[in-house]
Amino acid sequence: MATMISEDCISCGACEGECPNDAISLGEGIFVIDPDLCSECVGLYDTQKCAEVCPVECCIPDPERRESEEVLFERARRIHAERDTVLELGAATSHFRAA
Repeated sequence: MATMISEDCISCGACEGECPNDAISLGEGIFVIDPDLCSECVGLYDTQKCAEVCPVECCIPDPERRESEEVLFERARRIHAERDTVLELGAATSHFRAA
């Protein structure tokens, strides 16, 4: 599933610069994640970088948008196609496979 930012967001901006897909921006008072750009960092990291740096733990799974590792990886491939970013699936690049 894509990640979302809950209403608990304190608008600190810690998450925005960590997103490798540029999916996070300031909305009306809190930061928001564009679900069409969120890949949950699959193909890049074994954790979701926004959730890792959020001081109030408000980067949470979006219950309305459940997505498989395959769907998230394909989205990351599309987003990073022109960025010369090497993407691969494995324990170090997907929270689906992390131990």
